[in-house]
Amino acid sequence: MPAKQQWPADKIKRRKVAELIPYARNARTHSPEQVAQIAASIKEWGFTNPVLIDETDGIIAGHGRVLAAQLIGLVDVPTMTATGWTEAQKRAYVIADNKLALNAGWDNELLAVEFGELAALDFDLTLTGFGEGELADLLTDDGALGQGSGATGGGSLADRFGAVPFSVLSAREGPWQDRKRAWLAMGIKSEEGRGDAVVAPGGGAYAVS
Repeated sequence: MPAKQQWPADKIKRRKVAELIPYARNARTHSPEQVAQIAASIKEWGFTNPVLIDETDGIIAGHGRVLAAQLIGLVDVPTMTATGWTEAQKRAYVIADNKLALNAGWDNELLAVEFGELAALDFDLTLTGFGEGELADLLTDDGALGQGSGATGGGSLADRFGAVPFSVLSAREGPWQDRKRAWLAMGIKSEEGRGDAVVAPGGGAYAVS
């Protein structure tokens, strides 16, 4: 019977941030703005993704998270150690960890719906890493995010949904709050879904899943 494969994620250990050594040839850059975004994410959800290190405390994946930890004054962070990796494996994974994530795409239609409902729940949308400009672009099909494979055409999202899906500047005002009140009046909780079709405030119906 083959031996059980050992994965770094099988064992997580807290290590002092000061002990972790950045990879000097890491080609991935982290702007101060992005580090601040990661720091805000850690404050909201905690440290959900351990830093991957080698057996000599060198960082393989998680440079941005370590910078964010330093920014908010964390003394230690969860880590997992890649044991038995060759030097080539470690150097290649520094690149792969970043590039593989970039190769993913977005279903912009579903993304717009999710942002709209999160706004109706008064959640700070910028914690998702999207800037206000990107969020605003989701309102129209010809925006920067509106040309992906998830866009279906047929006018702006405001036209198709019967109301602007969210307010970038204030999630506590505007059409989504009116819609939320309409849902509650019908006994619908927005976070639990609404079946196959809902009448939008102001008339008209739209399908949801």
